[in-house]
Amino acid sequence: METVFQSEDLPPADRFGYWRECLSSTHAPLDMSSEHADDFRVRQRVLRLGAVTIWPATFQPMVCRRTPRLIRRSDPETYHLSLVRRGTAGASWGKNDVTYRPSDLHVQDSSRSCTTWAKGPGTIDTVGLEMPRNLLSLPQSLADRMIGRPVPGVEGIGALLSGFLVQLSSDAGTYRPSDGSRLGTVLIDLVSALFAHTVEAERELAPESRQRTLVLTVRAFIERHLHDPALTPASIAAAHHISLSYLHRVFQPDGTTVAVWIRRRRLERARRDLTDPALGGLQVGQIAARWGFSHPAVFTRAFRAAYDVSPSEFRRARREPDPA
Repeated sequence: METVFQSEDLPPADRFGYWRECLSSTHAPLDMSSEHADDFRVRQRVLRLGAVTIWPATFQPMVCRRTPRLIRRSDPETYHLSLVRRGTAGASWGKNDVTYRPSDLHVQDSSRSCTTWAKGPGTIDTVGLEMPRNLLSLPQSLADRMIGRPVPGVEGIGALLSGFLVQLSSDAGTYRPSDGSRLGTVLIDLVSALFAHTVEAERELAPESRQRTLVLTVRAFIERHLHDPALTPASIAAAHHISLSYLHRVFQPDGTTVAVWIRRRRLERARRDLTDPALGGLQVGQIAARWGFSHPAVFTRAFRAAYDVSPSEFRRARREPDPA
């Protein structure tokens, strides 16, 4: 599911040309140039998730050109989405120039000619995503309005997509090959939802895509508010402007309920904290309160039901060294 390219594995004179071939494979044929071409440094990972590919990369400043000649030679008919994590990027479509800052998301179309560049005082970090245009759950005429448009990756669906891309990049080694298609579907849903939200066309999304995205959005909301004792299915439904019955319905395919999911995530967070030496000075009840449990007795019963041990016993067992 994952392949890795490191420029240090090649002689300096071969590095830039080889990476050009890598990008032509993961993205589309490109003309590329760099002031560092004689000894270019890059590390690129490629994760294939069904029909979707993501490629986290760290590289030196460079310029890429997707020209009409290259489009005629080969056009995979894909959207390319980039998350800028470090450095600055930009793109030019004729007279239209756009600059992208860290945490920005931006979109390109393999069928359109453009010039893109990346620069910084050191290396540039990005996460690229390639997906066939025909998989987007949105009419192309609407999706095309996203081309070149900077989208903040720190709020709303942009933050959800950015966070998921970063998580995939860091956790790639924990996924099984059979997870690829499912993770690719999640990305397609998130990209579709981001496009639809940005161009104000949510009604154009397929119902199943809207529902899957809602579940991801709700789960992200739950993660941010686990500490709040007032977090309940009713408060979540109100925050997302949906009925409580609909909230329960969209969670049914996952074989769980909203309340069970909240309790499970709170217990997992508390369990982690009980093993954290940095939190050794906190009492069990204080750790429970950190994750929304107002009553220590309720926390203890829930913890024992989940892990067959009380939180105090669990913590003590983790502190005591194994007998020689």
